[in-house]
Amino acid sequence: MALRKFTVLSSLIWLLMASVSHAVELIMVERAGCHYCIEWKTDLGPIYPVTPEGIYAPLRMVSIQDAPPDGIEFSRPVTFTPTFVLVDGGQELGRIEGYPGEDFFWGILGMLLEKHTDYPQQPRTN
Repeated sequence: MALRKFTVLSSLIWLLMASVSHAVELIMVERAGCHYCIEWKTDLGPIYPVTPEGIYAPLRMVSIQDAPPDGIEFSRPVTFTPTFVLVDGGQELGRIEGYPGEDFFWGILGMLLEKHTDYPQQPRTN
């Protein structure tokens, strides 16, 4: 009986780990003192986690010196900050280089999500 419980529990843990490792996330590559990084963090940083995009693709911030983070493969090196890299299963799907302002950021991110993932295509309302 104990062995059966252990087997079920270990299977559940494995499934959970597998789903986490293949989750879509948005990686923000930043540099200390980067004006546009600070602007993004001020404008959108506080609200990003509660938006549909932020719930679907949680944000992870990394320094440019640490990019790409362990377990993630970028298609090419990051040159500009901020750079937002959309990844799934450790592989880059697309990126936004720079911070083009709030309106353009949401539009570009939405296009990346719709093109490369199964993100629901719902109209944004203000």
